[in-house]
Amino acid sequence: MNNKIISDDGTKKATRPPSFVKLAMKNMVRKGSQSLSHFGLTALGFLGFILLVAVLGKPHIPQ
Repeated sequence: MNNKIISDDGTKKATRPPSFVKLAMKNMVRKGSQSLSHFGLTALGFLGFILLVAVLGKPHIPQ
C-alpha cells in the first residue's frame, strides 16, 4: 500500500499571512470611535504619567 497524500499545492498561490500592522489597521477601521477613544485615553494617561514624573523628579535647589 502506498499512503501518498495528494495536495493541490500547485493550484493555490503561496500567500503570506497578513502582518500584524495590517491586522491592527483593519481592526481599528472596523471598530471606529472605540479605537479612537482608547487611543485618546492612553495618550492622556501617558502625558499625565510623564508630567507626574517630571514634577516629582524636579530637583529642589534652595536659594
